[in-house]
Amino acid sequence: MIKVTLKDNSIIEVEKGTSVIEVAKKISEGLARMATCAEVNGKTEDLRYVLNEDCNLNIYTFESSLEGKKAYWHTTSHIMAQAIKRINPEIKLAIGPAIDEGFYYDFDTEKPFTDEDKLKIEEEMKKIIKEDLAIERFTLPREEAIKLMQEKGEDYKVELIEELPEGEEISFYKQGEFTDLCAGPHLMSTGKIKSVKILTSSGAYWRGNENNKMLQRIYAISFPKASQVEEYMQILEDRKARDHRKIGKDLELFMTHELVGSGLPLYLPNGATIRRQLERYIQDKEVELGYSHVYTPSLANVELYKTSGHWDHYREDMFPVMKMDNEELVLRPMNCPHHMLVYKNKMRSYRDLPIRIGELAHDFRYESSGSVCGLERVREMCQNDAHIFVTPDQIKQEIGQVVKLILSVYQDFGFKDYTFRLSLRDKNDKEKYYDDDEMWENAEGQLRQILTELGINFYEAEGEAAFYGPKLDVQIKTVLGHDITISTCQLDFLLPERFKLEYIAEDGKAHRPIVIHRAILGTFDRFISFLLEETKGALPTWLSPVQVKVIPITDNQKDYAIKIQNELRKLKVRVVLDDRSEKVGYKIREAQLEKVPYMLVLGAKEVEENIVAVRSRKDGDIGTMSIDEFKSRIIDEIENCKN
Repeated sequence: MIKVTLKDNSIIEVEKGTSVIEVAKKISEGLARMATCAEVNGKTEDLRYVLNEDCNLNIYTFESSLEGKKAYWHTTSHIMAQAIKRINPEIKLAIGPAIDEGFYYDFDTEKPFTDEDKLKIEEEMKKIIKEDLAIERFTLPREEAIKLMQEKGEDYKVELIEELPEGEEISFYKQGEFTDLCAGPHLMSTGKIKSVKILTSSGAYWRGNENNKMLQRIYAISFPKASQVEEYMQILEDRKARDHRKIGKDLELFMTHELVGSGLPLYLPNGATIRRQLERYIQDKEVELGYSHVYTPSLANVELYKTSGHWDHYREDMFPVMKMDNEELVLRPMNCPHHMLVYKNKMRSYRDLPIRIGELAHDFRYESSGSVCGLERVREMCQNDAHIFVTPDQIKQEIGQVVKLILSVYQDFGFKDYTFRLSLRDKNDKEKYYDDDEMWENAEGQLRQILTELGINFYEAEGEAAFYGPKLDVQIKTVLGHDITISTCQLDFLLPERFKLEYIAEDGKAHRPIVIHRAILGTFDRFISFLLEETKGALPTWLSPVQVKVIPITDNQKDYAIKIQNELRKLKVRVVLDDRSEKVGYKIREAQLEKVPYMLVLGAKEVEENIVAVRSRKDGDIGTMSIDEFKSRIIDEIENCKN
């Protein structure tokens, strides 16, 4: 007998050679019905996996974890591939992984899939599910595996097998007449899938390389309940409404044009207003905390990045070198090397530190044309960047101040669903990370200790550090369920060494400072895209491009409307007068679509009594009030960053 420790730390004894699915049945028939895969000693395994020694076991269901969902979706991807091979046996299979939401499969076919094709595929998938085919796993030696795929004419599978390392187990999954190369895990039968939906199709290069053949990719999803498909389709509709590119177009915030280039958005007046307000907001906060702001050029000599180490570790993401006169210049991907030189501009004393250098800096990164997306992923960005130069005994206090600033900003914006992540290097990746074990262990240990002493709850993630040091990333859960990084704080012992930075300590000797890299809003471009999607474009009043629309009912109220407009402008309220010859209902509806926080509707009564009829974007008609009352209301709302 062997001992199996379950998730709740209870222990059950089973015979050696018992499979995971048999253990699930021993626990409960309900669990066995819902099980999709398992975690055995920290590794995801198939339900068919046999237990031969004492172990820790966590059985996953669709609802319990992403891994549980992925096993469900991966099984469905095989059902889709089987359906397509039934409809057209000549189509060749490429790859079909589960992703964070559903799955896709790439196919080599002569023409793109039509909507009619996708309906046929979906119907065939439902037939395969109804057949409840048993799913069997088997392995083959390399030569036999290659022979099997060659006999089936699956060239892409042959290529994948040939590239597997020697000694690698080569596994297949079979369901009815269909067999596919796959590491798993998979469900026990096709009948375990309950509801499927094909979503979209598109072209995709084999292995993502534009030099390879263009394949056809189908995205789809599946769920244990039909109602979950309906709910998911509603989520997709909500995402379309929240897409910042659509909102940006509807509200005239930004645009792109092929004559300018891919990934290079142009901010229109409304979008420029939002960005300007964000820039003023964060710079004012930084000035209060003792930051000094600088301007540095958006390009530099290649030697600067060779000195910093970016040339060795970041070159692939940089734009090509420009040769001018006797110099080789490159658009900068980040600002830290420039700020190192600002610090080095003169000798520093320990009395000068900490030195906090901030900049709203323009950076350039060579994103592929296929990955750029509105403001979310661009080739030219503006960062809310800063570097803090400290002595060793100032690290904890300054990182604490950075965390306080982050929390203050998040409170202003109403962010609540976020977590702190300690991002560490991958010790085995000597190309991505600067190779100095002692430096890394020191930096990671110090940052971990500081976060613990500050009482910050955090989790660790290997392989997410910057090439020069570990960092604290703040992960925000978006309204669409995505996990994104907004703010970051990095501890760096490397760049001060490479730039030979110094300060004179109390002992009269030169010492190296330590650098804290930090970005609170990240890039303004991505931050704006995030805000637009979170709010559907209904930004808080202080950030809205137009805060008030003054709407006279007839031309008789125009002079009074102009007077109110001028009074509000004196208070720096962003106000627009809508005196077009349109019906007042039309103008109100348009202002609502434009997400204007307040509308002041002016008729004969308002002129006579020197009042305004106030309509709120959020609350609708809120009645009449004096102009002074409205001024007080909106100024209070703006100054206190209220929604």
